[in-house]
Amino acid sequence: MTNPPIVHIEIDGRPATGLDPAVIPVFQAAYGHFTAMQVRGGRARGLALHLERLEHGTRELFGTDLGGDRVRALVRQALDGSGRGDAGVRVYVYGPATAGGAPTVVVTVREPKTMPGAPRSMMPVPFLRPVPHIKHAGGVGQPYYGRAAALAGFDDALLTGPGGEVAEGHVANVVFWDGTSLVWPDAPALRGTTMALLQRLLPYERREVRLADLGRYPAAVLVNSQGLAPVHRIGTTEFAVDGELMTRLRDAYGAVPWDEI
Repeated sequence: MTNPPIVHIEIDGRPATGLDPAVIPVFQAAYGHFTAMQVRGGRARGLALHLERLEHGTRELFGTDLGGDRVRALVRQALDGSGRGDAGVRVYVYGPATAGGAPTVVVTVREPKTMPGAPRSMMPVPFLRPVPHIKHAGGVGQPYYGRAAALAGFDDALLTGPGGEVAEGHVANVVFWDGTSLVWPDAPALRGTTMALLQRLLPYERREVRLADLGRYPAAVLVNSQGLAPVHRIGTTEFAVDGELMTRLRDAYGAVPWDEI
């Protein structure tokens, strides 16, 4: 049995090795959006949220519909072509390659990933994603500051506004614990699928969180489709790893059903 390729890519259902030159300008424009999901045995948590994200983004960016059935069929085909049952899958949507055509859908399939469970450190950076409610492709800000954080010895970057408003991690949402309630920062940020699932399951508040006020919060947690991890430091502010809180969050997320793609 051969090993699956490191990355399997299909464009509108065709392996990227057979790329139509006419669609190359579409990708070079980098005007598009995507969703990222973890797949286990052909299933994904919060599949409806991923499809809803893609549908809304396509309407807003391109003024047309996408169709959840089309997306599911393309993801199933790419998984079959990749030889992976468990995988990290991304679905990118770009504008039509021809006038009046359907949006171009790119599916990438990689090895599955789980967020490292070790406590994370975050470096605050002065950057907010443009059009933050859309998980858009392209842009230099997130990778730039993610790399800057890594070079400075941190695990992640924390995106903040001009007044020190905390928004989100550079590739994840962040939630705080004030001792009695979960607090999601009330700032421009993407509503991640894991964030949305947890908000359905556990009581929470939306509240402005500022860097100057981080000492008020006993604990903080990063969440995305790869899972959850405690935060032990943001800048110079230290946080305890609250084992009871992590168990509560992981139990809630672990109870989310895996939806058939």
